Amino acid sequence: MNIQLSEHFTYKKLIKFTMPTIIMMIFTSIYGIVDGIFVSNYVGSDAFAAINLIIPGLMILGTIGFMIGTGGSALVSKTIGEGNLKRANEYFSMLVYLLLIVGGIFTILGVFLVRPISELLGATGGMLEDCVTYGVTLMIFLIPFSLQNCFQSFLIVAEKPSFGLIISVVSGVINMVLDFLLIKVFHMGIIGAALATGISQLVGSIIPIIYFSMPKDGLLRLTKAKFEIKAILQSCINGSSEMLTNLSMSLVNILYNFQLMKYIGSNGVVAYGIIMYVGFIFSGTYLGYSIGTAPIIGYHYGAQNTQELKSLLKKSLKLIIITSMVMTVCAEILSKLLASIFVSYDIELLNMTTRAIRLFSLSYLISGINIFASSFFTALNNGVISASISFLRTLLFQIIMIFLLPKVFGVDGIWVAVVFAEVLALIVSSIFLKANGKRYGYIEKTSQ
Repeated sequence: MNIQLSEHFTYKKLIKFTMPTIIMMIFTSIYGIVDGIFVSNYVGSDAFAAINLIIPGLMILGTIGFMIGTGGSALVSKTIGEGNLKRANEYFSMLVYLLLIVGGIFTILGVFLVRPISELLGATGGMLEDCVTYGVTLMIFLIPFSLQNCFQSFLIVAEKPSFGLIISVVSGVINMVLDFLLIKVFHMGIIGAALATGISQLVGSIIPIIYFSMPKDGLLRLTKAKFEIKAILQSCINGSSEMLTNLSMSLVNILYNFQLMKYIGSNGVVAYGIIMYVGFIFSGTYLGYSIGTAPIIGYHYGAQNTQELKSLLKKSLKLIIITSMVMTVCAEILSKLLASIFVSYDIELLNMTTRAIRLFSLSYLISGINIFASSFFTALNNGVISASISFLRTLLFQIIMIFLLPKVFGVDGIWVAVVFAEVLALIVSSIFLKANGKRYGYIEKTSQ
């Protein structure tokens, strides 16, 4: 029996409802890692470096799906909580149609911008051509990629998180099978890796479209809708933090690569790419939980159920703190094993990557609370606070640390930059949570 958004969530029910989304995010990270493993081991470290150099630039164009998915789901779940299901479906449909249009425009722009972006990032010679080949191929699949990210959030609003997990598993298995066939069997190299990713994204977007287009008794379905500027702006503002997070991560990754090229060279880019792949699994747990709880929070905010909001915040912080300690210990213990999956063929690179993972992984102790805090305010339809946390956490604080700490600690300063940034962001998140408690009702108005 499906758990409904309107229910009271115990720890058990909260974990049960969010677990499919957490597994989905982890599994999505795993099949992304498989891409890297095949490219690194069967195409070469230069091709692997090229992929990790261009991906941040490509992700900038793909942030629209995250923004509309998270921001739109906050608006739709709040509208459902207010008791207006018809209006909620109109908002949902409008946002999907908007994403199709904007995604098409971005696809055209992306195809023409891949080469200049690659050159701007410092790619030359064979690396430049690898960047262009990989980038142009992925740009062709930008609309499916954006839709897949968008539907991840809306399937939770539709009270179908398990179905979202099934879609993610299916598309992930397709990606991994195609990686094996196109890269190892047919020796298609970097274009094979891009096609494997793109085709899996296509499958991951088509299945939800079919589901939401079929007449059913579920919460959400695609229907006729007109474009409403106010609702679009509200969704964009709500989702601006998630878009900013992905945009900032892309920009920061570019800066990391610049600094690593300066201090170490291409091996540094490879090591950082491995950290990002590994980090996707750990941060994916926090993201999955935050995405999974956002519609619940949005619903109870719309229904003005402040007692449930207080309960959700308290339980969520406890779960995240416990999880963060477990995951940090796991990352420290497994650091060499994780690094060896990618670069066991190069001892020097293996040792450097292992140390980098150990230093970087200290951030997992803190990042979960910051990710949830930003998502919490998105669910409350306060995109300004959510975006502020994201901007400071993923952009401003990290940029400062990326350039400051290497002057003090050398290369290690690059690896621990994110740790210092997360500490500063935690202070900001705590201030926002405390300052807005009475406004939203998740903190008692009078002391008890």
